[in-house]
Amino acid sequence: MTGPRPQNGPGRRPAGAGTVTLLRLGFVLCLILLWALAAATVPRGMIPSPAATVEAAGRLLSEGRLQGALGQSLITYGTGLGAAILVGIPLGALMGMVRLFGRTVDVFVFALAATPRVAFIPLIIVLLGLGIEAKAMIVFLGAVMPIILNTYAGVLARDEELIEMARSTGASAARIQIHVVLPGALPFLVVGLRLGATIGLINTVVAELYTAVSGLGGLLALYGNTFRMAEYFVIVLALAAIGVIVTESLRLLEGRLSRWRLPGRP
Repeated sequence: MTGPRPQNGPGRRPAGAGTVTLLRLGFVLCLILLWALAAATVPRGMIPSPAATVEAAGRLLSEGRLQGALGQSLITYGTGLGAAILVGIPLGALMGMVRLFGRTVDVFVFALAATPRVAFIPLIIVLLGLGIEAKAMIVFLGAVMPIILNTYAGVLARDEELIEMARSTGASAARIQIHVVLPGALPFLVVGLRLGATIGLINTVVAELYTAVSGLGGLLALYGNTFRMAEYFVIVLALAAIGVIVTESLRLLEGRLSRWRLPGRP
């Protein structure tokens, strides 16, 4: 005779993807209703209605403004974030694998991470001008720190039992680092990528505002300064959509790369 199934706690099965999708859609509908209510309540012109925002999006698309600005921002964002990944993951892994090196430079990495990136913008403009190089560097500085620090933390949190098992089979140090340590650091690494991607997107807008005004950041400043709130909301929603697409893509990547992990392991 079997007892009742557990309703709560770690034994309960997680909600399926379909349930989560429906809940998310319901949450979005609630937000749209609150948005429409706020637009009808506040003084006219302060918050555009959802219908007015959709109409403004149609105008921007028909004029080609939204596509052009989106392309400029994505180039800046992709260049800076890609460089941050190429630099941040190897550097963070090296800091964790070579403990003396990590303990030597980690204090400087933490100090740089705590420094507002805006403080570097005048120097970047002097050195690189107002073009794509300067914008990508601003994005890079914002995205690289979380990637370095989370990769570093993930390597330090390695499973010593798995390492001992690998050593007992005669695996070399390099093989252990590649096949045991780095896969074990994957959850930390993906968190770092998510944070880096989010901060990089924010810095993309900052870069476009502080350097040559262009891209989505330029449109954000234009419509905000002229109080064209419907168009302003379109740009804000476009930036939010980019953030959602990038972070959800990283979540899917983490799920695919983490299939090797044993049930019950963190």
